[in-house]
Amino acid sequence: MSRLLEVSLFLFLAVLWGLSFPAIAVGLEYLPPVLFAAFRYDVAAVLLLAFAAWRVGGWLPRGRNNLLAIAGGGLFLVAGNGLLFIGQQTVPSGVAAIITALVPIFTALWAFVLLGERLSPVGAAGVGIGFLGIGFVIQPDPANLLAGDTVARLLIVGQVISVALGGVVVQRAAPTMGRVSLTGWSMLVGAVVLHVVSLGLGEGAGDGVTAPTAIGAVIYLGVFSTAVAFFIYFTILEEHGAFETALVAYLVPVVATVAGVFVLGETISPLAFVGFGLVATGFAVLKRRAIAEMVGFASGPASGETPRR
Repeated sequence: MSRLLEVSLFLFLAVLWGLSFPAIAVGLEYLPPVLFAAFRYDVAAVLLLAFAAWRVGGWLPRGRNNLLAIAGGGLFLVAGNGLLFIGQQTVPSGVAAIITALVPIFTALWAFVLLGERLSPVGAAGVGIGFLGIGFVIQPDPANLLAGDTVARLLIVGQVISVALGGVVVQRAAPTMGRVSLTGWSMLVGAVVLHVVSLGLGEGAGDGVTAPTAIGAVIYLGVFSTAVAFFIYFTILEEHGAFETALVAYLVPVVATVAGVFVLGETISPLAFVGFGLVATGFAVLKRRAIAEMVGFASGPASGETPRR
């Protein structure tokens, strides 16, 4: 794969994921949040599993490790995204995308707890900087924590925690099936969970489900920002590994913010941008060795060595 194609795919992935936030905001005008999230993963699961059945051998899940990975991915990685849809009812697209940039930092914390990966004092400082940054984004009022959209922003933080946990659970399960198949089955499980939750909340599709804008939002999210985006994500992952692929998380808020401001007329406070800068700084401190290796200033850890964060 040429470097031009690699960069193009990286940027295209950032655009696909970045536009998902304003697409959610638009769709929420017609659909209840949890049901909307379920529809997104219905579409993506059908497409990914159909592709896996057509092109991937051994796409049916077998073995305890694969079933655990699908369950963990479905419950935490996929169904946890329902919190994002609920939060985005009042949180601007750009702010929501900035909050989701915390995923790599929470992933490091879950890996420390569940995988026994070490966290150096400097790495812990990076985590602290990231949390400081998210404080600027959420901007809670100590006198009234329920004021404004603070609760909605905290729900999106809950989505970040869930997604990060799901990634570590999948890693710990050590699945052996293909990534496309694993993702498709996880999305199917997650969609079922979201439908059950939607029913429990008493959500109804209503007349909005047939609105062309609602259908367009579901198609975009299910086809492009989920099925196609994850296929691109796995392509980049196989070429460059998890760290470099994770850097897309820091382009996504830029795309989401620009689209939210110029298309939806949303406003983002200067403190939110300060918070994003701190989150990015925290990530850079946490992953300083990986960054140094990527730019050629340090060699990777020896075979069998557990990297320090």
